[in-house]
Amino acid sequence: MCASEYQVHGEVAVITLDNPPVNGLGLALRSTITSAVTRANDDKGIKAIVLIGAGKAFSGGADITEFGKPSALAEPNLHTVINFVEASDKPVIAAIHGVAMGGGLELALACHFRVAVADAKIALPEVKLGILPGAGGTQRLPRVIGVEAALNMIVSGTEVPAGELAKTALFDQMISGDLLQGALAFARTVVSEKHPLKLVRDIRIDYPNHQAFLQFARNMVKPVAGPFPAPLKCIDAIAAAITSRSFDEGIKVEREAFLHLVQTPESRALRHFFFGERAASKIADVPADTPLRKIEKVAVIGAGTMGGGISMNFLNAGIPVTILETKQEMLDKGVATIRKNYESSLKKGKLTQEKFESRMGLLKPTLSYEDLQDADLIIEAVFEEIGVKQQVFQKLDAVAKPGAILASNTSTLDLNLIANFTKRPQDVVGLHFFSPANIMKLLEVVRGTATAKDVMATVMQTAKKIKKTAVVSGVCDGFIGNRMINQYSRQAGFLLEEGCLPQQVDQAIEKFGFAMGPFRMIDMAGNDISWAIRKRHYQECPEITYSKTADLLCELGRFGQKVGAGWYDYKPGDRSAHPSQLVNDMVIKHSADLGITRRKISDQEIVERLVYALTNEGACLLEEGIAQRASDIDMVYLTGYGFPLHRGGPMLYADIIGLPNVLNAIRKYAKGHHGECWQAAPLLAKLAAEGKTFN
Repeated sequence: MCASEYQVHGEVAVITLDNPPVNGLGLALRSTITSAVTRANDDKGIKAIVLIGAGKAFSGGADITEFGKPSALAEPNLHTVINFVEASDKPVIAAIHGVAMGGGLELALACHFRVAVADAKIALPEVKLGILPGAGGTQRLPRVIGVEAALNMIVSGTEVPAGELAKTALFDQMISGDLLQGALAFARTVVSEKHPLKLVRDIRIDYPNHQAFLQFARNMVKPVAGPFPAPLKCIDAIAAAITSRSFDEGIKVEREAFLHLVQTPESRALRHFFFGERAASKIADVPADTPLRKIEKVAVIGAGTMGGGISMNFLNAGIPVTILETKQEMLDKGVATIRKNYESSLKKGKLTQEKFESRMGLLKPTLSYEDLQDADLIIEAVFEEIGVKQQVFQKLDAVAKPGAILASNTSTLDLNLIANFTKRPQDVVGLHFFSPANIMKLLEVVRGTATAKDVMATVMQTAKKIKKTAVVSGVCDGFIGNRMINQYSRQAGFLLEEGCLPQQVDQAIEKFGFAMGPFRMIDMAGNDISWAIRKRHYQECPEITYSKTADLLCELGRFGQKVGAGWYDYKPGDRSAHPSQLVNDMVIKHSADLGITRRKISDQEIVERLVYALTNEGACLLEEGIAQRASDIDMVYLTGYGFPLHRGGPMLYADIIGLPNVLNAIRKYAKGHHGECWQAAPLLAKLAAEGKTFN
């Protein structure tokens, strides 16, 4: 409907905000609010106005469908609406339920009175998008709930139940029972008792020694904010609410800070993540109303680290899991690990005894495939070898019930080949969880050639239930994430041959913002895993060249943290990476054996070669249709590979740097050692020539 409904209840006009799902303040709704308030003020029979939200919310704030569009700023903009409501000659009462967030809360703060139900969620979450409340929130909220409470809410963006703020000046009355009836009764009391109109802007903030508190707040927030400027700008705006000579002067400071932040690359990255995460759940040719298959029982094949972690996701969501292993001792070990993980959460107070027992009670261990007959979704998490996968899927084809979804956790293998091991390829899908599977948010959903649309719709919905960010990939070697990381890792290896040592590469990319450099990352994952992939590539794709340094490392048995030695040395019980003289000597000797004169390599070159290798391969994935959209690729890297959030992912980062600049760098590196690895993706070259971007 995207409008407001106007009704008259005696002397009270009720304006109902109606823009599903959360009454976002889009242009149509903003226009009808001002029209309705004008109508009420012009009607001599109306003595008060109630603003209330339709459905399950008062207002969730800005209409996200307008972000970046001219309509977001078109008149009446949110500032105009807020000033209009505040200037009403007749009392305006905000009746709040569900959520009042962002611009929705700022609108409520402009009303003369506010009533609410106790469980309504109150928040100014703009900081999570790299901005600050830009319609008076930083100026009005401190005036009604106090400086300290307001600062905590604004800087963190967290939700607070209205009931916790019941005794502050934010609310005039808490309503139990029907909200509209309670709001009407309150409005009639305001009229009959001739309550003066209360303007939040007129409340004076008296906060002695505010300088000390604000400095303390800055000291606490700065290390937590990291590369994001918005939290500290929030404090500056709140400081203006305390120190400005007038409310309008404080508003000016807030507005200037907002306009500055919205232009920063950090805010652009956070907004990109916000929209990208939502876009990833949509599949172009799978309608939103596609009927779903029921997922009431899940089975997991393999009780190792991955299988156990996958199982925990479903147990956490209250879905029963049957976990299968081939040997009793392996099964017992897997169940014990799951129990130990939950016991750890129990000791830390993150899990109640009741939930602990409930989750373990949902887990059924078995050694028999016959026990999987009633499962709606079966996920294999066995060794990454096609022959092993074939045995598993042929057994599943024999025992699984009709309509059961058969999923592979493969990270690189051909899903179409796996699907064809069954007589029901339409029911087969890839669900590539990332380790540790019970913690990492990313889930690559691999769509085979024959995968049915209702299977895709079902697994995407199931991903939401288990709180994963699901991204769809087509079938190729490594899918989105590992195909790209292969190019990243190749460059890391070549950098070693040309002059770097592992710690220099890791330090450069970690300074850029990655959670972990390539060599620390592979030590944690296991060097033997990538070695097996390279061996397969040597046979299947001999045209792909790798640095042999990683093979030499594996020949020494240095498989990473699990054996106490990889690219780095590790001490028992200590995951810290210590530079290894043995490895450094090996790297230098290998360069000499190849006849390469080692050179000094800058951190800038390290970062460009690693990140642009990701970008370039991502462009190939887009062109081939493996990835649906550039933002999907960014979601993979932000949620699964530790790419720095403030950089926005490899594709958005390239957009920000400028695609012509990325292309020029790739062409420059193509002239150096291993230049054959730098073939600019045609899509990258095309977009750069046209002055366009990936996003």
